[in-house]
Amino acid sequence: MYHQVRRLCGVFKIYTFTEMSEQNIKTYTLEEVSQHSDVDSLWLIIHDDVYDVTKFASEHPGGVEILLDWAGQDATDGFEDANHSLDAREEMENYKIGELCQEDRGKQIETNDNNKW
Repeated sequence: MYHQVRRLCGVFKIYTFTEMSEQNIKTYTLEEVSQHSDVDSLWLIIHDDVYDVTKFASEHPGGVEILLDWAGQDATDGFEDANHSLDAREEMENYKIGELCQEDRGKQIETNDNNKW
């Protein structure tokens, strides 16, 4: 039987082949996401999903600056406040790279109220 050891949020777990295919989603910590907060590596958290929008940043209709305001942190409030279209929400899936780990979901970084999409 095939096994693999993975580290998720500081915890090691052994997965069987079946479990791995069911859990093929990469998880990230807030610490990991926060390290991607500039134009060269721009990640966002929206509804506990992690997105790498580095390649999209220059195409963002609201400009790269607004993405940089939220880079490396939870951008859910800003994203929802902007009333993004269904097309924008579907397009987001192209940039999803994983999810925020369970342990960090309650500890999300406070966003700046001055940020607007």
